[in-house]
Amino acid sequence: MTTTPPDPRTFPLNRFLVPTSALMWGLQIAFLSPSLALILSTLYGATTAEIGWVLAIYNVSGFIASLVVPAWADRHLDYLRPMLLSGALTLLLVLVLAVVTTLPLVTIVLVVVGGPAGVGISMLFAHLRHAGARPSQIVDTRAIVSVAWVAGPPMATLIIGWFGPRAILLAIGLVALANIATTMLMIRGHRAALSADDPSTPAPADEELPLGKIGVVLVTAAFVLLQATNATSMSFLAVYVPQTVGIDVVWAGVALGVAAGLEVPALMIVGRLTERYSSLGLIVTSCLAGIVYYLGVAAVTGPFLLIALQVLNAWCFAGIGGVGLTLFQQMIPRPGLSTGLYMNTRRVGAVLSGPLIVLGGATVLGQRATFFACALLTLVGLLIIGAAGRHSTSRAPAESAAPAR
Repeated sequence: MTTTPPDPRTFPLNRFLVPTSALMWGLQIAFLSPSLALILSTLYGATTAEIGWVLAIYNVSGFIASLVVPAWADRHLDYLRPMLLSGALTLLLVLVLAVVTTLPLVTIVLVVVGGPAGVGISMLFAHLRHAGARPSQIVDTRAIVSVAWVAGPPMATLIIGWFGPRAILLAIGLVALANIATTMLMIRGHRAALSADDPSTPAPADEELPLGKIGVVLVTAAFVLLQATNATSMSFLAVYVPQTVGIDVVWAGVALGVAAGLEVPALMIVGRLTERYSSLGLIVTSCLAGIVYYLGVAAVTGPFLLIALQVLNAWCFAGIGGVGLTLFQQMIPRPGLSTGLYMNTRRVGAVLSGPLIVLGGATVLGQRATFFACALLTLVGLLIIGAAGRHSTSRAPAESAAPAR
């Protein structure tokens, strides 16, 4: 059964509210994700093994919520109310974490409340797609989330260092209140447009990629591999730099900081290029950049080449983290499902990054083997995306030649 979407004119894209919402959702994730392990350890006395299990269960909850909540949103063609609910659940989460004193109860709270609370950013991008935002607008919004990730973890570290781990809960709660406020303003604007039938809002983005089910499966599999290599590189660099490259660990922090800073202009550039080039083609360039980057890191012996290589790292991420999102929205017509599926490729990829890191201690190549493996898996992802592109071009003539019914 095909549901005809409502007139996109009823979903105005406010130039102030959308960037503000993206910044606040980005800050919420950037505050919570790096701090959660420390919170579990210091406030609830969790051991390293217990932290691993709690985070694994929490991520499973987030995986399920990223499928269930978007499915509801797609059925009701409403992405703002789930956003509002996510903000309210985040506020409830920090309030309960501040009161609960035992690890089992904390685990239950993270599963029941924390998982659904994390889908707010997915709903924002689904709302943008449903509102008719162009791919370049969506990638620009993703760049704002990256800005939050540049500032968020250092701010969280300073807050915890100055005021203690409970203070970060207060900071997250304040950000959740800001998310609730901005979402309520977006809902009010939506309702005003419904009553006014404002014709001045942008036309819908009509780009679609006829990949079919096989193409969608291929692209999803490729992105799981690409997300795994990206997550591995980011999490393993701080270990690899002092132990294998033989330079101070501070250079790993400098490299990651440079990469994070370059992500924003890279996303803005690639967003503009989506107006002229296909999403699949741009992702191919990002894969090529990733392959060269991983091979370069595997061969690096000093800090300067490591820093220079971050230009390639940033371009690789811009394709995976920015254009990848719009690609999923183009090949799957339901905004909630497409965005949720894309977000889950990151979660599954993070799980696969564990075996890639283990590989660094299991071969004669040592830790360099991890980055060689990342290059190889990125190449495999590139080949899969190429196969999906060929499948798309072969489908198009067949569908155009099919008789109308």
